[in-house]
Amino acid sequence: MNEIGDRAVVLGGSMAGVLAARVLAEFYRQVTVVDRDTVLGVREPRRGAPHTVHAHGLHARGHLIMEELFPGITAELSAAGIPTGDLGEMRWYFNGRRLQPARTGLISVTAPRPVLEYHVRERVAALPNVTFLEGWDILGPVTTADRTRVVGVRVERRSGDAEPEVLEADLVVDATGRGSRTPAWLEELGYERPEEERVKVGLAYTTCHYQSRPEWFDGVQSINPVASPAHPRGAFFGQVGPGLCILSLTGVLGDHPPTEPEAFLDFVRTLPVPDVYEAVRDAEPLDSPVSFRFPASVRRRYERLTRFPDRLLVMGDAACSFNPVYGQGMSVASIEALTLRQRLREGSAPPPRQFLADIAKIIDTPWEISAGGDLDFPGVVGERTFKVRMGNAYMARLQYAATKDARVTDGFMRVAGLMDPPQALMRPAMLLRVLRHAVRRPAAGESWLAGKDTTGAAERPTV
Repeated sequence: MNEIGDRAVVLGGSMAGVLAARVLAEFYRQVTVVDRDTVLGVREPRRGAPHTVHAHGLHARGHLIMEELFPGITAELSAAGIPTGDLGEMRWYFNGRRLQPARTGLISVTAPRPVLEYHVRERVAALPNVTFLEGWDILGPVTTADRTRVVGVRVERRSGDAEPEVLEADLVVDATGRGSRTPAWLEELGYERPEEERVKVGLAYTTCHYQSRPEWFDGVQSINPVASPAHPRGAFFGQVGPGLCILSLTGVLGDHPPTEPEAFLDFVRTLPVPDVYEAVRDAEPLDSPVSFRFPASVRRRYERLTRFPDRLLVMGDAACSFNPVYGQGMSVASIEALTLRQRLREGSAPPPRQFLADIAKIIDTPWEISAGGDLDFPGVVGERTFKVRMGNAYMARLQYAATKDARVTDGFMRVAGLMDPPQALMRPAMLLRVLRHAVRRPAAGESWLAGKDTTGAAERPTV
């Protein structure tokens, strides 16, 4: 261990927090992770993370970094029955058309999010210098008298009448997610709040679990009709464990998938392709549908602040909360963790403004992908720059070409998996492949219900 301090404190015990703790443990004698929930040993969705009940995937870049930080984690998950497979061989539908499958070599892990967090958290908790404080509220940072440097955190046990305590720290990392209070803390300390960029998508997930049947997936890991402007209702239907699959429906701009079972099935029927409906229409769900709303993607522009207290960092969704349908959050958090490690290897705690500038560069590409993609929906409010309009026009052509050419699918998945930058899709060889199939922007594929009566309720087949 190349020690550079006595104690680092991580606020938040979800994925970004435990990844930060894993890296910090290489450089600090003690790392303390604080969370208001019980997190150790938990394999189910918890109150402080209701979004974890819905479909998640650890894709490509994030998977590779996880394997670097936790050697053998993929084999460990596979041994526990968690499906892993090639990202390009899933059954993907864009604009109502199926992409050509492609052997990309990029691994996707479709564990239930709480189960994935359990395995990662257990690895971190096993480190001899990492401690978890569970069931503690985080009250705010403690600073020097001149408020230029954070020296600790005030916390309070949630149970009983205990007095607040101060955890002294050489470094504090805020990984508390989209509900982060750092903007308010900065204001209380006399600093400016960061600017925020918002893309209001009005998204909702509604999720139900089923006992899986082999014929549903026909050898693939998941079936994903992705929402598009022409077909704004989407779904992620995948295997997540031994005999267990998840169906997360998505709806945007207030068209939210219902939780009432029959209405839920009606929504499934209106997806642009029949695959998911034909699988679950006569299946018995293992639980009742539950919904989670995501009103807007939010990016906090910390890197634009001219003043920031020393020894305080921000990571994960606390810095940028992406539209979850793009599956970027865990991968971005893992890239940020490696960046933190690189800075710590320089021999001291990273200057916050330098680190925040580093992660801003990391966020730029996935934000361009997700925020730009959301702005292709006419009802989403936001500035449609020339770059955004051209990007979406080209992406529609590329997705159509991917229904004809597996090499295009491969390139598309490398960008979606954050392995390659979006500019890779504009290289001459790829551009020629795309324009060979779509010189003009193609119309979306028709829904499988086109011309059929969709006013009736979904019917279960008679037996």
